[in-house]
Amino acid sequence: AGRGLKSQPSAVKQLAQARQLSLAQPATLRDTAVAAQLAALHADIMVVAAYGLLIPAALLTLPRLGCLNIHASLLPRWRGAAPIQRAILAGDRDTGITIMQMDAGLDTGDVLLREVVPIAADDTAQTLHDKLAATGARLIVRVLQDLPAAAAQDSAQATYAAKISKAEARIDWGRPATEVDRLIRAFNPVPGAYTVWNGQILKIWRAQPADCPASTVAPGTVLEAGVGGIVVATGAGAVRLLELQRAGGKRLAPQAFLAGTPVDAGTRFDA
Repeated sequence: AGRGLKSQPSAVKQLAQARQLSLAQPATLRDTAVAAQLAALHADIMVVAAYGLLIPAALLTLPRLGCLNIHASLLPRWRGAAPIQRAILAGDRDTGITIMQMDAGLDTGDVLLREVVPIAADDTAQTLHDKLAATGARLIVRVLQDLPAAAAQDSAQATYAAKISKAEARIDWGRPATEVDRLIRAFNPVPGAYTVWNGQILKIWRAQPADCPASTVAPGTVLEAGVGGIVVATGAGAVRLLELQRAGGKRLAPQAFLAGTPVDAGTRFDA
């Protein structure tokens, strides 16, 4: 992965190859040949994790016990494609893993097991993903062993985690510092929160709300820049930028960034 680098097989593919297990990577599940291949397995159960697309209803009934999904939220909250990012953006204190019986809807199936996972104040989408992945791996084993009874979701409580767009990743300095911090964490590592400085894209990978006196300067204005970070005014409060990346450059801590790119107090991002 990355510019100039070769693509790497997924962890699932690597494990399958190492264990000499049968592996299929269909481009679509709507191909009748793929359906026939799955039917020929005479599977007892199918487990889906991070697939990202709706599975044709006809395939859900192929396994004797149906299909289970490992979903990275506490359903019915955050049904959909980006539950991790949406939970961070919303300022949720907790999220979790839900093991659900799949049906034809979008994450609407009956719930077999849930477990809460706290969201730390410094969690990024990546660190939270890793916590949830470990929890999901443990819970699916438990469900397959115990086959607990399923309970219907309360759809009246449902919220939807729409797919993330690159346009959302542009920092709006007019928002409160807490929201800017959450946006930066939610879009780390993909697609990466960014601002514009001197006509160029500047990605911000890590930041935190800054404890500083109230300011009347315009949002996006640099209040101070030094070894401890670049402090930027927002619509309410300020944030301290702790890891930045120029276009084509590396991710850098403030001291290293400022050594190559001086930033003066009074400079304004997105001006």
